[in-house]
Amino acid sequence: MDDIRILPCGDQALSFQISDRIDPDVNARIIALAAALGAAAIAGVTEYVPTYRALLVRYDPEVLRGAELARHLRRLYASLQPDRAPARLWRIPVWYGGPAALDLADLAAEKGMTAEALAALHSASDFRVFMIGFAPGFAYLGGLPEALHTPRLEIPRQMVPAGAIGIGGQQASINSVAGPSGWRFIGSTPVRLFDPARNPAFLLTAGDAVRFTPVDAATYDRLTARAATGDPLVAPEVLS
Repeated sequence: MDDIRILPCGDQALSFQISDRIDPDVNARIIALAAALGAAAIAGVTEYVPTYRALLVRYDPEVLRGAELARHLRRLYASLQPDRAPARLWRIPVWYGGPAALDLADLAAEKGMTAEALAALHSASDFRVFMIGFAPGFAYLGGLPEALHTPRLEIPRQMVPAGAIGIGGQQASINSVAGPSGWRFIGSTPVRLFDPARNPAFLLTAGDAVRFTPVDAATYDRLTARAATGDPLVAPEVLS
Protein backbone atom coordinates (compact mmCIF):
# COMPACT_ATOMS: atom_id res chain seq x y z
CA MET A 1 0.00 0.00 0.00
CA ASP A 2 2.69 2.47 0.97
CA ASP A 3 4.87 4.39 -1.46
CA ILE A 4 6.83 6.70 0.80
CA ARG A 5 8.11 9.99 -0.61
CA ILE A 6 9.69 12.70 1.53
CA LEU A 7 9.66 16.06 -0.22
CA PRO A 8 11.14 19.36 0.94
CA CYS A 9 8.74 22.29 1.28
CA GLY A 10 11.13 25.21 1.32
CA ASP A 11 13.96 25.03 3.85
CA GLN A 12 11.81 24.60 6.98
CA ALA A 13 9.32 21.83 6.22
CA LEU A 14 9.01 18.30 4.88
CA SER A 15 6.03 16.50 3.37
CA PHE A 16 5.96 12.80 4.31
CA GLN A 17 3.75 11.18 1.65
CA ILE A 18 2.67 7.53 1.79
CA SER A 19 0.19 7.12 -1.06
CA ASP A 20 -1.47 8.75 -4.05
CA ARG A 21 -4.96 7.64 -2.96
CA ILE A 22 -7.72 9.09 -0.79
CA ASP A 23 -8.45 6.15 1.48
CA PRO A 24 -9.44 5.73 5.16
CA ASP A 25 -6.57 3.32 5.83
CA VAL A 26 -4.03 5.72 4.34
CA ASN A 27 -5.50 8.59 6.33
CA ALA A 28 -5.48 6.54 9.54
CA ARG A 29 -1.74 5.89 9.14
CA ILE A 30 -1.05 9.60 8.61
CA ILE A 31 -3.05 10.51 11.72
CA ALA A 32 -1.21 7.83 13.70
CA LEU A 33 2.12 9.18 12.46
CA ALA A 34 1.13 12.68 13.59
CA ALA A 35 0.29 11.33 17.05
CA ALA A 36 3.57 9.42 17.22
CA LEU A 37 5.52 12.51 16.18
CA GLY A 38 3.81 14.55 18.87
CA ALA A 39 4.59 11.93 21.51
CA ALA A 40 8.23 11.76 20.41
CA ALA A 41 8.70 15.48 21.19
CA ILE A 42 11.62 15.81 18.78
CA ALA A 43 13.61 18.99 19.41
CA GLY A 44 13.27 21.39 16.47
CA VAL A 45 9.84 20.24 15.26
CA THR A 46 7.60 23.31 15.40
CA GLU A 47 4.35 22.17 13.79
CA TYR A 48 2.79 19.25 11.94
CA VAL A 49 -0.41 18.97 9.92
CA PRO A 50 -1.99 15.66 8.81
CA THR A 51 -3.69 15.64 5.41
CA TYR A 52 -5.42 12.97 3.34
CA ARG A 53 -2.24 11.06 2.52
CA ALA A 54 0.69 13.08 3.82
CA LEU A 55 2.06 14.70 6.96
CA LEU A 56 3.49 18.19 6.65
CA VAL A 57 6.16 18.79 9.30
CA ARG A 58 7.69 22.19 9.97
CA TYR A 59 11.03 22.42 11.76
CA ASP A 60 13.67 24.87 12.91
CA PRO A 61 16.75 24.24 10.70
CA GLU A 62 19.00 25.76 13.35
CA VAL A 63 17.99 22.94 15.70
CA LEU A 64 17.09 20.07 13.40
CA ARG A 65 18.32 19.22 9.92
CA GLY A 66 15.88 18.01 7.30
CA ALA A 67 17.77 14.76 6.71
CA GLU A 68 17.68 13.95 10.41
CA LEU A 69 13.95 14.71 10.57
CA ALA A 70 13.37 12.40 7.61
CA ARG A 71 15.14 9.59 9.48
CA HIS A 72 12.97 10.19 12.54
CA LEU A 73 9.81 10.07 10.43
CA ARG A 74 10.80 6.82 8.71
CA ARG A 75 11.56 5.23 12.09
CA LEU A 76 8.27 6.34 13.61
CA TYR A 77 6.31 5.25 10.57
CA ALA A 78 7.88 1.78 10.58
CA SER A 79 6.61 1.19 14.12
CA LEU A 80 3.02 2.40 13.62
CA GLN A 81 -0.02 0.41 14.67
CA PRO A 82 -2.83 2.67 13.41
CA ASP A 83 -6.49 2.28 14.32
CA ARG A 84 -8.80 3.10 11.43
CA ALA A 85 -11.88 3.41 13.66
CA PRO A 86 -12.76 7.01 14.61
CA ALA A 87 -12.30 7.81 18.28
CA ARG A 88 -15.06 10.45 18.45
CA LEU A 89 -18.48 10.91 16.86
CA TRP A 90 -20.11 14.31 16.43
CA ARG A 91 -23.84 14.60 15.73
CA ILE A 92 -24.29 17.89 13.89
CA PRO A 93 -27.80 19.43 13.58
CA VAL A 94 -28.62 20.65 10.07
CA TRP A 95 -31.53 22.60 8.63
CA TYR A 96 -31.84 21.38 5.06
CA GLY A 97 -33.36 24.62 3.87
CA GLY A 98 -33.15 28.35 4.40
CA PRO A 99 -30.81 30.97 2.92
CA ALA A 100 -27.73 28.72 2.96
CA ALA A 101 -29.43 25.93 0.97
CA LEU A 102 -28.30 27.66 -2.20
CA ASP A 103 -28.20 24.53 -4.36
CA LEU A 104 -30.64 22.16 -2.67
CA ALA A 105 -33.48 22.49 -5.17
CA ASP A 106 -31.23 22.40 -8.24
CA LEU A 107 -29.23 19.43 -6.94
CA ALA A 108 -32.37 17.48 -6.10
CA ALA A 109 -33.72 18.06 -9.61
CA GLU A 110 -30.36 17.12 -11.13
CA LYS A 111 -30.30 13.87 -9.13
CA GLY A 112 -33.92 13.03 -9.96
CA MET A 113 -35.06 13.11 -6.34
CA THR A 114 -36.96 15.38 -4.00
CA ALA A 115 -35.16 17.79 -1.69
CA GLU A 116 -36.41 15.69 1.23
CA ALA A 117 -34.94 12.52 -0.28
CA LEU A 118 -31.59 14.23 -0.88
CA ALA A 119 -31.52 15.44 2.74
CA ALA A 120 -32.42 11.96 3.98
CA LEU A 121 -29.61 10.36 1.97
CA HIS A 122 -27.09 12.95 3.15
CA SER A 123 -28.09 12.65 6.81
CA ALA A 124 -28.08 8.84 6.73
CA SER A 125 -24.38 8.76 5.86
CA ASP A 126 -21.38 8.36 8.15
CA PHE A 127 -18.64 10.86 7.35
CA ARG A 128 -14.96 10.82 8.25
CA VAL A 129 -12.93 13.96 8.91
CA PHE A 130 -9.94 13.37 6.64
CA MET A 131 -8.21 16.67 7.29
CA ILE A 132 -8.53 20.25 8.51
CA GLY A 133 -7.44 22.91 6.05
CA PHE A 134 -8.25 25.72 3.59
CA ALA A 135 -9.75 27.93 6.33
CA PRO A 136 -9.52 27.84 10.16
CA GLY A 137 -11.29 24.69 11.33
CA PHE A 138 -12.62 23.75 7.88
CA ALA A 139 -13.16 19.97 7.77
CA TYR A 140 -12.91 17.88 4.60
CA LEU A 141 -15.38 15.02 5.00
CA GLY A 142 -15.22 11.67 3.21
CA GLY A 143 -18.11 9.21 2.95
CA LEU A 144 -20.48 11.14 0.70
CA PRO A 145 -22.82 8.69 -1.09
CA GLU A 146 -21.90 8.30 -4.74
CA ALA A 147 -25.39 9.44 -5.78
CA LEU A 148 -24.57 12.87 -4.31
CA HIS A 149 -21.15 13.33 -5.94
CA THR A 150 -21.34 16.68 -7.75
CA PRO A 151 -18.72 18.90 -9.42
CA ARG A 152 -18.02 22.30 -7.92
CA LEU A 153 -19.37 25.44 -9.54
CA GLU A 154 -17.38 26.77 -12.48
CA ILE A 155 -17.59 30.27 -10.98
CA PRO A 156 -17.32 30.33 -7.16
CA ARG A 157 -19.71 32.44 -5.12
CA GLN A 158 -18.05 35.37 -3.43
CA MET A 159 -19.63 34.84 -0.01
CA VAL A 160 -21.11 31.77 1.66
CA PRO A 161 -22.00 31.93 5.38
CA ALA A 162 -20.33 30.02 8.19
CA GLY A 163 -22.18 26.81 8.96
CA ALA A 164 -23.23 26.15 5.37
CA ILE A 165 -23.28 22.43 4.53
CA GLY A 166 -21.47 21.75 1.25
CA ILE A 167 -20.84 19.13 -1.41
CA GLY A 168 -17.75 19.31 -3.61
CA GLY A 169 -16.96 16.39 -5.91
CA GLN A 170 -16.93 13.29 -3.72
CA GLN A 171 -16.46 15.25 -0.51
CA ALA A 172 -18.74 16.97 1.99
CA SER A 173 -17.98 19.95 4.19
CA ILE A 174 -19.15 22.38 6.84
CA ASN A 175 -18.13 26.00 6.28
CA SER A 176 -16.08 27.05 9.29
CA VAL A 177 -16.03 30.76 8.42
CA ALA A 178 -17.84 32.92 5.90
CA GLY A 179 -16.04 33.28 2.59
CA PRO A 180 -15.95 32.49 -1.14
CA SER A 181 -16.63 28.94 -2.27
CA GLY A 182 -17.33 26.89 -5.39
CA TRP A 183 -18.95 24.07 -3.41
CA ARG A 184 -22.67 23.27 -3.70
CA PHE A 185 -24.68 24.02 -0.55
CA ILE A 186 -27.74 22.21 0.76
CA GLY A 187 -28.34 23.52 4.28
CA SER A 188 -26.84 25.04 7.38
CA THR A 189 -25.83 24.18 10.95
CA PRO A 190 -25.70 26.56 13.92
CA VAL A 191 -22.64 24.65 15.20
CA ARG A 192 -19.47 26.64 14.67
CA LEU A 193 -16.36 24.69 13.72
CA PHE A 194 -14.12 27.66 14.52
CA ASP A 195 -14.39 29.91 17.56
CA PRO A 196 -11.21 31.79 18.57
CA ALA A 197 -12.69 32.31 22.06
CA ARG A 198 -13.06 28.56 22.57
CA ASN A 199 -10.34 26.15 23.71
CA PRO A 200 -9.62 24.41 21.44
CA ALA A 201 -10.69 26.87 18.74
CA PHE A 202 -11.22 24.07 16.20
CA LEU A 203 -14.16 21.78 16.99
CA LEU A 204 -13.27 18.82 14.77
CA THR A 205 -10.04 16.86 14.42
CA ALA A 206 -8.76 14.63 11.63
CA GLY A 207 -10.02 11.11 12.27
CA ASP A 208 -13.32 12.16 13.86
CA ALA A 209 -16.67 10.83 12.62
CA VAL A 210 -19.63 13.09 11.75
CA ARG A 211 -23.32 12.36 11.36
CA PHE A 212 -25.82 15.01 10.37
CA THR A 213 -29.16 15.27 12.19
CA PRO A 214 -32.01 17.07 10.35
CA VAL A 215 -33.80 19.81 12.30
CA ASP A 216 -36.61 22.16 11.32
CA ALA A 217 -36.38 25.93 10.94
CA ALA A 218 -37.70 26.68 14.43
CA THR A 219 -35.18 24.35 16.06
CA TYR A 220 -32.40 25.84 13.95
CA ASP A 221 -33.34 29.35 15.13
CA ARG A 222 -33.37 28.26 18.79
CA LEU A 223 -29.97 26.59 18.44
CA THR A 224 -28.57 29.62 16.63
CA ALA A 225 -29.62 31.83 19.55
CA ARG A 226 -27.86 29.48 21.96
CA ALA A 227 -24.73 29.42 19.80
CA ALA A 228 -24.61 33.22 19.92
CA THR A 229 -24.11 33.01 23.70
CA GLY A 230 -21.10 30.74 23.25
CA ASP A 231 -22.92 27.43 23.74
CA PRO A 232 -21.02 24.83 21.65
CA LEU A 233 -24.35 22.95 21.16
CA VAL A 234 -22.67 19.57 20.67
CA ALA A 235 -20.21 17.30 22.45
CA PRO A 236 -18.41 14.28 21.02
CA GLU A 237 -19.42 10.72 21.77
CA VAL A 238 -16.38 8.61 22.60
CA LEU A 239 -16.45 5.46 20.46
CA SER A 240 -15.16 2.17 21.80
